[in-house]
Amino acid sequence: MQDLGINVLFQGNNFLRLCLGLWVTLRIALISMGLSIPLGLLVGILMNVPQKLVKGICRVYLEIVRIMPQLVLLFLVYFGMSKNFGINLQGETAAVIVFTFWGTAEIGDLIRSALISIPKHQYESGYGLGLTKMQVYVYVIVPQIFRRMLPVAINLLTRMIKTTSLVVLIGVVEVVKVGKQIIDASRYTTPTAALWIYGVIFLMYFVICYVFSKVAGRLEKNLKY
Repeated sequence: MQDLGINVLFQGNNFLRLCLGLWVTLRIALISMGLSIPLGLLVGILMNVPQKLVKGICRVYLEIVRIMPQLVLLFLVYFGMSKNFGINLQGETAAVIVFTFWGTAEIGDLIRSALISIPKHQYESGYGLGLTKMQVYVYVIVPQIFRRMLPVAINLLTRMIKTTSLVVLIGVVEVVKVGKQIIDASRYTTPTAALWIYGVIFLMYFVICYVFSKVAGRLEKNLKY
């Protein structure tokens, strides 16, 4: 029987290495998203304060994130910190910093839009019940913001998961890098390995992103009232 190349997946610990590489991808995306949510909430609130200087700084930050490619930010943080400040960051640490920087801006803009969309009577009702400004935000506004931004936040998380493939360029060994290592090692013995390896990587990304999308849909449905 002709060797179709699928056997390379089960040679040695190749499949386990791919799974560990996928875990690196997920770890970077989840940590970055976990940091982006509270920081983005703070940035979103600052974007709505009346002080023009604060709003201007937030706007510049948002525009930098929108204009600057994530790859350039990765190089700036990973190589720039080492060359200019003598700070040698690990690849994963640099990746978390960059993706948190990106995610905070995206979440902040979502929070800003959500805050604008909430009717004034929601605030006035809270004040009418004797709540302080902080209590109005915590008990009235933030729960509504969370429900409104949840689908978009999950969409951002799936984009982060897919974009983490860029971190291979600063030396992080994630799932795509592991796949390339396996293909290179099997180049002469199994020339068709690339099709199967990249096919499995595609399925891994698809399953992970699909699960997050379904969870977001379920949460959105349960939070409707």
